[in-house]
Amino acid sequence: MSAKKLIAANWKMNGSRALVEAVVQQLANLSTAVDVLICPPATLLPHFPVSRHYALGAQNLSEHNEGAFTGELSAGLIKETGASYVLVGHSERRQYYAETDQLVCRKVQQAVSSGLTPVLCIGETLTERQQENTEQVIAKQLAAVYASHPELLVKSVIAYEPVWAIGTGESATPEQAQATHAFIRRQLAQYDDAAAAKVKILYGGSVNAANCIALFAQADIDGALVGGASLKPSEFMQICQSAKD
Repeated sequence: MSAKKLIAANWKMNGSRALVEAVVQQLANLSTAVDVLICPPATLLPHFPVSRHYALGAQNLSEHNEGAFTGELSAGLIKETGASYVLVGHSERRQYYAETDQLVCRKVQQAVSSGLTPVLCIGETLTERQQENTEQVIAKQLAAVYASHPELLVKSVIAYEPVWAIGTGESATPEQAQATHAFIRRQLAQYDDAAAAKVKILYGGSVNAANCIALFAQADIDGALVGGASLKPSEFMQICQSAKD
């Protein structure tokens, strides 16, 4: 488990230059005892000033280096904006854009080979949880990336996002989240025991200022992937401050 927590903001298709300014102002005095990652729409990345208080990430990348792929962003283009991270396999990409486990694997490989840190998003749907298939789904998603490429794990971040808790206001209980995070770490240990012990595993699913403290108290929760609350500068700052306590 990593001692220093990572709080990642996923703005999705939201935001503005005014929001960039407000978030930057809020984070200006944040302690460096917590790592912060901001993933806004790609067009906003160049508007963030360089700062020791946060890193920047994209929300997606192409599995290709370059070429005739209209609308796509390569790892190289992302790096030129100042970003050093990228979300890969977010549930919305899997659901709405038919991203398969195999495609997600190629994107993780592309990110790592290009010097970006992938934040691999995994998680189960409500139906899968109700059918008690959470562990099978997660094991499959992890195996698709790391079973044949264990060397990628040491350069990755994992984000567990129960799909049924994204944007719904529902959140896994701290105990539910911890149990799944512990399972994830055990699965990863099959591929690289040393990396599994150190890799950051974030929880994502309606994280807010009210529930984050209990989540961060869990042994295997190394931070959060924050959606809606990251669009509220003062609340996002509260979550970041809670992570360093």
